[in-house]
Amino acid sequence: METGSMTNLISKATNHYLPLRHHFPIISSSLFRPKKSPRKLITRTMSSSTKSSNQQQQCIFQLKIDPLTGNSEWIVVSEEEVKDEGLLSSTSYLDMLNDSPRNQAYRAAIDKTVTKPCHVLDIGAGTGFLSMMAARAMNSSCASSVDDTVGMVSACESYLPMIKLLRKVLHVNGMDKKIRIVPKRSDEVKVGDCIARRADILVSEILDSELLGEGLIPTLQHAHDELLVQNPLTVPHRAITYGQLVECEFLWKMHDLHNCEVKVSDGTHLAPVGLETIVGVKQRQYAMHCNSISNDIRLLSEPFKIFEFDFGKRPDSHGITELRVNATSDGRIHALISWWVLQVDREGTIFYSTAPKWINSPFKDKEMQIFRPSWCDHWKQCVWFFPGTGVSLIKDEQVHIEAAHDETSVSYSFKHHDYKANPGNCDADSKDCQLTFSPERIAIYGDRNWRSSILTTVKDALQGKDCSLCVVADDSIFLTILIASVSTNSQVISMFPGIQEKGFRYLQAVADANCFSMDRVKVIGKKRCLTMDDTNQKKVDILVGEPFYYGNEGMLPWQNLRFWKDRTMLNPVLNKDVLIMPCKGILKACAMSLPDLWRSRCTLKKIEGFEHSVVNTSLGACGDMSASKEGPCLPYFIWQCGEIKELSEVFTVLEFDLLKPISSCFGRKRVEFSKTGICHGFVLWIDWVLDRENSVVLSTGPDHRYGKQGVKLLSKPIAVGNLESCSDTNAHGERRSWVEFEASFDPSSGELSMSHSFQ
Repeated sequence: METGSMTNLISKATNHYLPLRHHFPIISSSLFRPKKSPRKLITRTMSSSTKSSNQQQQCIFQLKIDPLTGNSEWIVVSEEEVKDEGLLSSTSYLDMLNDSPRNQAYRAAIDKTVTKPCHVLDIGAGTGFLSMMAARAMNSSCASSVDDTVGMVSACESYLPMIKLLRKVLHVNGMDKKIRIVPKRSDEVKVGDCIARRADILVSEILDSELLGEGLIPTLQHAHDELLVQNPLTVPHRAITYGQLVECEFLWKMHDLHNCEVKVSDGTHLAPVGLETIVGVKQRQYAMHCNSISNDIRLLSEPFKIFEFDFGKRPDSHGITELRVNATSDGRIHALISWWVLQVDREGTIFYSTAPKWINSPFKDKEMQIFRPSWCDHWKQCVWFFPGTGVSLIKDEQVHIEAAHDETSVSYSFKHHDYKANPGNCDADSKDCQLTFSPERIAIYGDRNWRSSILTTVKDALQGKDCSLCVVADDSIFLTILIASVSTNSQVISMFPGIQEKGFRYLQAVADANCFSMDRVKVIGKKRCLTMDDTNQKKVDILVGEPFYYGNEGMLPWQNLRFWKDRTMLNPVLNKDVLIMPCKGILKACAMSLPDLWRSRCTLKKIEGFEHSVVNTSLGACGDMSASKEGPCLPYFIWQCGEIKELSEVFTVLEFDLLKPISSCFGRKRVEFSKTGICHGFVLWIDWVLDRENSVVLSTGPDHRYGKQGVKLLSKPIAVGNLESCSDTNAHGERRSWVEFEASFDPSSGELSMSHSFQ
């Protein structure tokens, strides 16, 4: 739910402004596989409906994306064609339902709020968890069964796959007669048509890490205008956002490419002087597990209140607040970290907080219940980067910050005599040449070791070689600029399938600063194969890629094997002695203990008294499942996954020879566990070998915090370790000393299949 526009299509779709309940991009296997599809494709979906002359037919628009080509198409899938198995495994529903503090807080507040027969409206019902608690509270408060004309629960849910799950959950809990499903977006709901009358109580959970990103404000506005009585009760009752100023070099490196390049000083300028902001990140809040960087952070202020939103009142679309914050120590402000606290009940005795672990609870009253999850992935903290190198402060200095919100986001501006908000900003005519990447991509481009590895390999490859034509197969601006500036006689063709024409305009803007002429650079800018017509009948001498494909960030590491597919498609235009970089991809793996991640992905049973096991397969749950029902491999920043422990040495699973056309691969490895612990799964990534001598390797493993790894959780945790050093057994069964791991790569679909056997 904190990702780019295309990855935000899978969703909880709780209301008209909210097509998302999604915490990482869609990955490896299909969410849908249409009956006539020739191959498995990554899919992203949106709910919709089409009307025939006689009835309304439920359907969804499904975006199919081939991970090896980047090609996509929208198709319409009817309700009958929607498959349940693993359908929502890439969403945050499972993590949310495994958040026990959240569940307990909502139950306590709903039990206090629903005390008599009334009309309860649940917007974004999901599995119906809140609706069922409201119905139970209503029934338990009445001596006899509730009259449908007085007491009712309306569950509004528009996302077709979730509607199917909702029906199952209500049925298995005997609630299908007590809760009325309204299969519409909330702005389509009308009193007298979809619901009998206005609702007395609103229960909802349309919150993301930023609070507003799932459309909280417009949803509440419409509900107050059209669906709720005056002065309704709401659960939650109120939300307050808080912030804290921090110094953190790690966060600074994730947005200030220009000044990182100044430190590196290697002659390549992606963000040169005068164009400092031509490459950067969007000015927005970024969700992050800030507990994982607590050792990298220096706190420069006490926590301060930013905005307050009362769910029982119609919110304003826009708001501004002026903040005066005292510096608690000397330092340099690099970022503002924010979080929110829910007052779940009206009386102010039940709270839920997403604050980082270093924040103590402000509530001391023994009557108050403060719920804080130990680790969860659906709600994190947020980071706002202050542009440039930040501002130097001295202790007790007062900082002036303006916070503003619109309908879906919060932004900040820094008011300081020594602060330039937009250093080196492009003029109005140059806006079209500005490129925005993820913070992780900016950090990679500013990393001294990464740049040095690429630079050394390229210079060594070009030395003494007559290269008349070089092709950059992916969206790498770094390789394009580097080759164009180092090889003064070469023609450079950049495919730029993602950044396309904007990439060309960017190169025009930075060419002079990097001492190359655009006469030698050509951008194809389309997702198609290069032909001899594009190369003026010349063969390609050098083919390179990082590999990096714009829009693929956050996906599984091996989906960058798209470079291998591109290399294969380009085979007709390659010289027989073509130099290819990288020349090899190595799939690495490590057995790991991941207790926090496991708890967030484990199978559901009863949640606050309501059976949820019927959703496990659809949500891709792990634990107490047959091997055939194992969850998918999903992408995570392992360093942000709470408690982690390596249990084996890193081992090689597969090798992909990029010098040859794409082909199927199979690998098997027997690995002994080097440490004792509980194995929850395997972490996988790719090491890219840049040269034929295997001397330069760029890893995307857990030790590198700028990329996600693939995580394959086991169907059941296994106790592992050296049997001689530890002979105990526990609830996880007999301790195993080694594992045999197998993997195979399908070149037609780009999918990786894995299996394992513990001994």
